[in-house]
Amino acid sequence: MSRPEHTGPPELFYNESEATKYTNNTRIIEIQMTMSARAIELLNLPEDQPSFILDVGCGSGLSGEGITEAGHYWVGMDISPSMLEIAVERETDGDVVLADIGEGVPFRAGAFDGVISISVLQWLCNADKVSHNPFKRLKRFFTMLYSSMRSGGRAVFQVYPESPKQMELITEQATRCGFTGGVVVDFPNSTKAKKIFLCLFAGTPVANYKLPQGLGAEGSNTIQYGNDRFTGKKRKRNGDVTRKEWIQNKKQKMRAKGKDVTADSKYTARKRKPKF
Repeated sequence: MSRPEHTGPPELFYNESEATKYTNNTRIIEIQMTMSARAIELLNLPEDQPSFILDVGCGSGLSGEGITEAGHYWVGMDISPSMLEIAVERETDGDVVLADIGEGVPFRAGAFDGVISISVLQWLCNADKVSHNPFKRLKRFFTMLYSSMRSGGRAVFQVYPESPKQMELITEQATRCGFTGGVVVDFPNSTKAKKIFLCLFAGTPVANYKLPQGLGAEGSNTIQYGNDRFTGKKRKRNGDVTRKEWIQNKKQKMRAKGKDVTADSKYTARKRKPKF
């Protein structure tokens, strides 16, 4: 099965038909509720008082129901109008906002005690439009998310990274924007049950705090990340990709959009000699 983020931008993929099918599928509902409950557990919120939670990529409000059942209040944001229309029709307890997380988080500073997100972050690693730059979109999202959280607040993102390099891109941008934390992997030895959670802290976590142990793991399966926001290290934008590979990838994306692109040849990406 192809990954949804490869078929098109989320606002088009989750159209009215797909949104209805997604919300009424009992298997998807069960998976969504299970992952939401695990994300809320990893937030480690105070048990004696309700918290205010942001649900990033809330969709039709399935994960929001888990927040409500845990006794907390929430606001959700999503890029799909069809998904949000279903959330309103279902009369979810949380308010929902139509927004592209790649453009930032439109809430006041220090508004949220915690943040959860289920199967969303990997969408930001794609360039669905000419103006989209994954580095800039991730940076804008994490920078504004950091500002919207109270000091010491936590954010838990369940992600399906396509590759280790994609996961590295996400965590690098998060730490550069001020977050600390790490990755928790549940059932690391299972193909179907394996789940990856990026757990972030807005500020410095309490003394001696350790990331929780992943489920179904005999040994340690957590990866800790520090905050290198002000180290001044130069960022590698293209990693190990050569100039020729970058051009070929760019041309392939243009072909996928139906645009006319010159065919590859032995002269592709060769540097031209200066003309006198």
